[in-house]
Amino acid sequence: MSASDQRHDVIIIGAGLSGLKAALELKEAGKSVLLLEARDRVGGRSMPGTICGQTVDFGGQWVGPQQTRLLAQAQELGVATCPQYVKGLSVMSRGGRLSSYAATPKLPVTALLELGMIDRRWRRDTAALPADAPWCAPRAREWDAQSLAGWIAGNVRTAGARDFVRTVSLALACIDPAEISYLSFLTYLRGGQGLKTMIGVEGGAQQDKFVGGAWQIPKRIADRLAGCIELDAPVTAIEQDDNAVRVTSARGTFGADHLIIAIPPILASRIHFTPALPARRAALLQRMPMGAVIKIHVAYDAPFWRRRGLNGSAVGTDRTLATAFDQSLSDDGIGVLVGLIEGAHAVAMSSLAPEARREAVIADLVHYFGDEAARPTAYVDQDWQSELWSLGGYAAYMPPGVMTGYGDTLRASCGRIHWAGTETADEFAGYLEGALQAGVRAAAAVRRETA
Repeated sequence: MSASDQRHDVIIIGAGLSGLKAALELKEAGKSVLLLEARDRVGGRSMPGTICGQTVDFGGQWVGPQQTRLLAQAQELGVATCPQYVKGLSVMSRGGRLSSYAATPKLPVTALLELGMIDRRWRRDTAALPADAPWCAPRAREWDAQSLAGWIAGNVRTAGARDFVRTVSLALACIDPAEISYLSFLTYLRGGQGLKTMIGVEGGAQQDKFVGGAWQIPKRIADRLAGCIELDAPVTAIEQDDNAVRVTSARGTFGADHLIIAIPPILASRIHFTPALPARRAALLQRMPMGAVIKIHVAYDAPFWRRRGLNGSAVGTDRTLATAFDQSLSDDGIGVLVGLIEGAHAVAMSSLAPEARREAVIADLVHYFGDEAARPTAYVDQDWQSELWSLGGYAAYMPPGVMTGYGDTLRASCGRIHWAGTETADEFAGYLEGALQAGVRAAAAVRRETA
């Protein structure tokens, strides 16, 4: 049977976690499924790497107790969790000055008081958002018309609180406050069950890691889909009519009754659709750029920071490397720090030569942890902006005006075409949890139409 003669119940574009989950759901429901993946691997923005012989996650890695779908999937696949190391003090850099703390960063009292008020306001504002239609909130147009930076300028008075809110937006969405609408930011907070959950370690979204790496989850799902996945198969064109969908890829042309697209919106916008997608849906794809992030791992002979009573956690409102965590396996092995460069810093660092980027990261680690950080045994980084089939991370976002103008098309089917991907989740969008939720939802939509 030639590729052009093959017909499936469902074709799925994108073998990231969302597409893989949709495929598994449909295969277990008795459907014939084909996944087309542009990369030479599965996993999408979940990807393994190594440093000093230790396997690490170059993509998403943490999970919190609220992410029940991801935890259940990992357990079912035999992937265990372990706690993020938290014993000791964290460090914070602001205005060139370093401080350590146990629970609450050391900010001026006025800033801490204002942050408490901001958190209460955010909880009130997010509570006003309909779960699956935030663009219908009473103040949606007002909130969507301004950027988060504009909201900060009009509502945050103390310098310490402004620094904190800017750093939070970078850490959560990998974009600068001027680029995301306040409504989109609120939607992100609501889906992540609030600021405390999203930035928290114990009891929060960074509480646990997966033993051996989160990348194993998509890999083990893919193992169950053996024979259903075509790698190195970027899709260039999609044609649909009342009876079928026809997909043209680098591996050939394939037919199906239904199609699920589970790739970043900006990549979907590059596919040629016949007939053209509805104008507002096509416009949405073009208006959702990716965040900017570089993930780094730095290894040392030992986790020296632990000897000094530090837990390896660092945050800097004034540093290129804005966040860092302990990635070491034990007290008596090599020490590994994992860190994230986000937003404009990531864009700037992406243009540097690898050695210059390494030097800048090491300089920040020396600032956080002292001179011992100047002597790493290994350094690796993953620039997600330079990955052809990702173009950034953690996820796509909506600039001002996009959510109220086009958001209602985000999850709406277009004929026989359905949409998945973490961006389409209404809970934990941008997370592995959101990717799973979106895959399950898209598969359920197909099953309803084929029942």
